Amino acid sequence: MTELLSDDQVEERLPEGWERDGDEIVRIYEFDDYLKGVAFASEVGELAEEQFHHPEIRIRYEEVEVRFTSHEAGGITTQDIELAELCNDLR
Repeated sequence: MTELLSDDQVEERLPEGWERDGDEIVRIYEFDDYLKGVAFASEVGELAEEQFHHPEIRIRYEEVEVRFTSHEAGGITTQDIELAELCNDLR
């Protein structure tokens, strides 16, 4: 299990486009086509499975919302930040 980050550490390390929402970090990715969003969500799912750390993913018509938290640690950890960065790399 990775270590829980302090509020200051989360703010310092939050990747571009991501925001904090309580004990989660969240980003909404926009797409001009529904199926492109679905494909992106699938890629995020593959990354998450490789890391065995699964986000909440919501697919809407032209956007995909991705949320990370570490339930076992009780908040945001290094692993959440690292996976958020990998999601950004997909775009």
